[in-house]
Amino acid sequence: MITVDLKSRIPIYEQIVDSVKSAILSGILKPDEQLPAVRKLAVELAINPNTIQKAYTILETQNIVYSLPGRGSFVSHDTEALFDAHHAKVISDLKRCLEEARKSGIARDEIDSLADKVWDK
Repeated sequence: MITVDLKSRIPIYEQIVDSVKSAILSGILKPDEQLPAVRKLAVELAINPNTIQKAYTILETQNIVYSLPGRGSFVSHDTEALFDAHHAKVISDLKRCLEEARKSGIARDEIDSLADKVWDK
């Protein structure tokens, strides 16, 4: 569920934050579901527990998770802002791609056909 690429230039704590957000957006992690314990995840990923704690703290600051002393970190019920931000980014990316397609001379019918194929999967 939570993965990191030790060869990536992206800091490990950011990869953990992104991985948790992706798991929430895809429905793998649901509200009130507990995140892996810091120590357990540190052993599993072979990284420093402080790195994982930093990621969890960032997620808590963003109201994506909440922590209960002695119990761990859990997915917040208030993930609407996460979904809204993701939705806005997808719309922005789609607009940029459609502009590029228009500038490249791709016909509207071809775009519509492609959209139909994606939606009919």
